Amino acid sequence: MPRKYFKRWLPDPADFRNRPALAFMSNLLHDPNLFHLNRHSVSVAFLIGLFIAFLPIPGQMPLAALFAFWLRCNMPLAVALVWISNPLTMPPLFYATYELGRWLLGSPKMAFTIELSWEWLNTEFTRLWEPLLVGSVLTGVVMGTLGYVSIQLFWRWHVVRSWERRKLRREQARHRSNG
Repeated sequence: MPRKYFKRWLPDPADFRNRPALAFMSNLLHDPNLFHLNRHSVSVAFLIGLFIAFLPIPGQMPLAALFAFWLRCNMPLAVALVWISNPLTMPPLFYATYELGRWLLGSPKMAFTIELSWEWLNTEFTRLWEPLLVGSVLTGVVMGTLGYVSIQLFWRWHVVRSWERRKLRREQARHRSNG
């Protein structure tokens, strides 16, 4: 079952609840829905994690955890999925979302350089934020929706396949005992 696959990669809920850094959230972490591995919980976690991964904002992990608490889905999975946008993937990912937003808004192509300074943030980023945000939100919605639908379909396919295999084994066992 897909549950076994996801269970291999996710932390044990008890270990997660006992981490000293998360002690301030101990009451919230006892909600079993935050650690369930079922079709709904995993697919909503994919929706949240993938959507937030494409947002060009700091604090993606706490935001994913907050949405997981709110929507009562698998929180460790939602938080882990935001790491699709990591320091190695952010430059090409956000450049692609900027270009998508620029194309959608019909904005002219602008030459720019990126610097990590307040001056750059006040001058250059004010010109770039709108196409970046439009492209990022659209990409996040599309990727989150694709993740949600893919998990729903994969889970359903896996369950149906398991049922068919069990049915075939029962028929074969019944045929062997009768024959």
